[in-house]
Amino acid sequence: MIRKNSEYPLQPPRERGTGRAFAFALVMHALLGFFLYHGIQWQNSTPAGAEAELWTEVPDTAIPRPVPPPPAPVAPAPPVRDEQADIALQEKKRQQQEAARQAQLAEQQRQQKLQAQQEAEAKRQQQLAADQAAQLAAQKATAAKLKQQQQQQQQQAEKLKQQQLAEQQKQQQLKEQQQEQQQKQADAEAQKKADAQKAAKAKAQADAAAQAKKLDTERRARLAQMMGGAGDSSSGNGLAKSGTGSGSGGTATSPGYADKVRRAVRPNISWGGETAGLETVISVRCSPTGTLLDASISRSSGNAAWDDAALRAVHRTDPMPQDINGKTPTSFLITLRPAG
Repeated sequence: MIRKNSEYPLQPPRERGTGRAFAFALVMHALLGFFLYHGIQWQNSTPAGAEAELWTEVPDTAIPRPVPPPPAPVAPAPPVRDEQADIALQEKKRQQQEAARQAQLAEQQRQQKLQAQQEAEAKRQQQLAADQAAQLAAQKATAAKLKQQQQQQQQQAEKLKQQQLAEQQKQQQLKEQQQEQQQKQADAEAQKKADAQKAAKAKAQADAAAQAKKLDTERRARLAQMMGGAGDSSSGNGLAKSGTGSGSGGTATSPGYADKVRRAVRPNISWGGETAGLETVISVRCSPTGTLLDASISRSSGNAAWDDAALRAVHRTDPMPQDINGKTPTSFLITLRPAG
């Protein structure tokens, strides 16, 4: 808020040398009045009268002499003014002096008034400049304060943003840790489940292999009894292993049936793992038309993945090829090894 002082109006700055100029003008007017006064009095003074003597020479009759020139006429003395004229002249002179004094006084008053106005204007200008400077200073202070507040707000916003970013990073790290822990738990559970499934499958395969072996033993015993009763001396294990797929049947098969089974099963094997030392024996039961009735692992290779691949290949080979007599053996064993 700008405070205005009406008691001290702005005035122009006081000029230097004003007093000396005024004193000099006063002295000059006094000298002018003095010279005017004495000049008028000198002109009005009555001039002193002049005296002249006239001499007449006695003429010399004996020697003629030249006639002297006539004397120069004496200028008449100026008329003497009377006392009233002097009084009028003095009154006029006094009036002139009074008029000069009044004019000088008026000039002095005018100069003083002008000087007072100039001083008042200078003071007003100074006050106006001071008010403008104060207003400008207040505006600058307000702008500086506003700028400082804006900077503080920006710093606070930046600090809050950094805090939020740090909190987000912390939350993200915590979330990642939780996800990692959940993933580890899921992997552990999946591994545990896979191990349990693998163990259950291995157990089931072992049980199936034992059951198949038992059934095969029983079947062989019955077949031996049947063949013994019929006087047949052929063996139930007449097919040899060959290639990646070979068959040995509980029933009599032709010598080329094993190769026929190998050629039928091999295209269905899908395996990309290791090949060394893997051999799986699968027990197969079929209808006379070749329809696959059952297939189970009779002897595992020790690699559950390869056993599953071999068993899937057998299941895909449905129906099984027929022998030369137009029928498929009802049961036989297939020995499979990965190609390599």
